[in-house]
Amino acid sequence: MRRLLLAALAAGVPLVTAAAYLPNAAAQPAGGPASVSTPLTCSPPSLAAPAGTTVEDVTAVRHEAGTVDVPEVWPLPADHVDGVPAFCDVTVTLTHPGAGDHAKVRVWLPLQGWNGRLQTLGGSAYAAGDYGKGLADAVKNGYAAATTDAGVGTYLDTSWALRTDGEVNEVLLENFASRSEHEAAVVAKEVIGRFYGRPASYAYFNGCSTGGRQGYMEAQRHPDDYDGILANAPAVNWDEFEVATLWPQVVMNQEKNHPTPCELAAFTKAAVQDCDPLDGAEDGLVGAPERCDFDPRSLIGTKVLCAGRELTITAADATVVRKIWDGPRTASGRKLWPGVPVGAELSGLAGTTPPDADGDVKGAPFPVPAAWVATWLEKQPSFDVSTITYTRFTQLFQQSRAEYDRVIGTDDPDLSAFRDSGGKLLTWHGGADEFIPAQGTVRYREQVGRTMGGTKKVDDFYRLFLAPGATHCGLNNGSGATVDDLGALVAWVEQGKAPRTLPATLRNASGDQVNRELCRYPQVSRYDGHGDRTTAAGFHCAPPPRH
Repeated sequence: MRRLLLAALAAGVPLVTAAAYLPNAAAQPAGGPASVSTPLTCSPPSLAAPAGTTVEDVTAVRHEAGTVDVPEVWPLPADHVDGVPAFCDVTVTLTHPGAGDHAKVRVWLPLQGWNGRLQTLGGSAYAAGDYGKGLADAVKNGYAAATTDAGVGTYLDTSWALRTDGEVNEVLLENFASRSEHEAAVVAKEVIGRFYGRPASYAYFNGCSTGGRQGYMEAQRHPDDYDGILANAPAVNWDEFEVATLWPQVVMNQEKNHPTPCELAAFTKAAVQDCDPLDGAEDGLVGAPERCDFDPRSLIGTKVLCAGRELTITAADATVVRKIWDGPRTASGRKLWPGVPVGAELSGLAGTTPPDADGDVKGAPFPVPAAWVATWLEKQPSFDVSTITYTRFTQLFQQSRAEYDRVIGTDDPDLSAFRDSGGKLLTWHGGADEFIPAQGTVRYREQVGRTMGGTKKVDDFYRLFLAPGATHCGLNNGSGATVDDLGALVAWVEQGKAPRTLPATLRNASGDQVNRELCRYPQVSRYDGHGDRTTAAGFHCAPPPRH
């Protein structure tokens, strides 16, 4: 479980490391490099507080060129970024009078070679911002970089959620949900103007997962904050999917059957083999997981070798997997949310403990949805989520939506103000995302289309790309799977070059690299019937097939 947690959270850290792969993302604006007429001095600037806040403190620390050491923040290990130019680290602490909160905004300002742009980094899980790696990568590529901690905790620290009287801390939840992200944009722009003597030519937001949700929230509620928003694998509909991602645990507990990781992997492997050819090419990528109708019952009786033991897949195992793939439903059968997509790793959410002395195992829920249900819904951080029945699950899903949709749902389909401000919103989402199913993002994109005049009109300012086989935030995270997302967004904003496709290097089910042109939704990739299946040359983007 710890390995899965580390992998998931490492993937979920804001993908500003994309800039490290992308020479285009660091190119100078059309007007040329930013010019500074006087030598830059790293000292605390005098700032006006954003509306509704008070500036408690401002500090400035000069960092010489070299390596930035990123501290360990549990459960992620320490890291470092080499070759970072000298920069000034300005930290601004804000509070909302009477609220008792202390939200820090950090702005890193390159002392030489500033490209004239701001890049703000989003967070991951319950962390609102970046701890240094994303900031350093952005500065390395010439950006002034910013992030906020929103005055809350780290990735899995939710001790801030409840007040001493046991009620939800609405001030800090509002900070985490939306308010602090907007205030970070306001502060960062002012710090940049004071430091360089001129405003940033362009402002960008860059995030994945929680960071993706923050990007969508900015587009919906503060449409003038950014010229371009890169918001990948976005945690939109937070109030719904956080409960929904606990569904695999509820299924295993209610069915009283906990398949081993080996057995779960066997189901995934068989499903990928069965559904891989749907796009006309057997390349280890499931191009349309929502169309896959693989029946897990076909594996009943199959032998699986697991840690030296031979296991036999049972009908009970197949029932569990079928329900997990199908997704949460009410007792009457009404669908609540998409399930884990076929091709995604099932053990990420269907985790189990190691066998005890009697060989028994228990469910090991992913901490993020478990914390949401226990803390924000049950208001008992020690609540045992294994006691949740199917009926109680439906009640919790409805409760979460009723209490928190307007606070953190981030699903307002009216993006007209963002469109009218000239903003561009770019998103990719992995088809094998085990933690945030891409179908939730697809559903939101379709709602925007219905609200704003159809796909073609929305394409003018908001484009979604689906990445077959990609895991949660699984591009540009060091796995060898990459995409030029930030460069594409910069070209769209500054040169008007709307991305028709996103050239990407993916990892297939065998771990091999496969080159593809990611298609903008609703188009899908189709194999032409000839050519190397590991390259993009034999594929083209086409309308989805009619059902």
